[in-house]
Amino acid sequence: MGVGETISEIPAAAPFDHPIFSESVRRIRGWLGPTDFDPAEQDLVERVIHSGGDLSLATDLHWSAGACAQGMAALAAGAVILTDTAMAAAAVQPMARRTFANPVRSVLDWAPQRAPVGGTRTALGMAAALELHPGAVVLIGSAPTALEQLLELAQQGPPPALVIGMPVGFVGVAESKRHLAASGLAQIRLDGSRGGAALVAAAANALLRRAWLDQPR
Repeated sequence: MGVGETISEIPAAAPFDHPIFSESVRRIRGWLGPTDFDPAEQDLVERVIHSGGDLSLATDLHWSAGACAQGMAALAAGAVILTDTAMAAAAVQPMARRTFANPVRSVLDWAPQRAPVGGTRTALGMAAALELHPGAVVLIGSAPTALEQLLELAQQGPPPALVIGMPVGFVGVAESKRHLAASGLAQIRLDGSRGGAALVAAAANALLRRAWLDQPR
């Protein structure tokens, strides 16, 4: 970065960026002002804000040291992307196809037809999916039970490459995010009650896009 140059002045465009997205990012950068984020972190914040239409999301967005770089390396190497909902998977698949062709699967593909007593289909699906794909990038935008299941499994076996934890709601959500924060896993999370498929997919898409742009040409 040149002397006096801020990250908000650095153009970042991909051939598949829509003009509306590019203009939105330009405006978001103006509203945020200069930051000390690296390019991947800046892209992450911008895309989550763009998808949520809410500048205050930046306040609750957190990541562990090196998490963005670790996630991008895994994605560039073709890591499987696991999501807790079909909606999140559908939102990530177009960017995955345009970049590294990562397989994108919902853990519900491994879930039983009916929820067990005292449990959820998503939590059981998470256990089966991680057994098959231990180095996956995992996106959780809905089910705090799936996040808790992931954290328990990570204590017993190899950890995922990255956890993007953004479950939404008011029951068990904030607690699951606090547990993620204390887990030591490479993570991106949105603290508080906000989250959802669109935001967790936006975070993953930001990393896919930045990793693709950063490839040697």
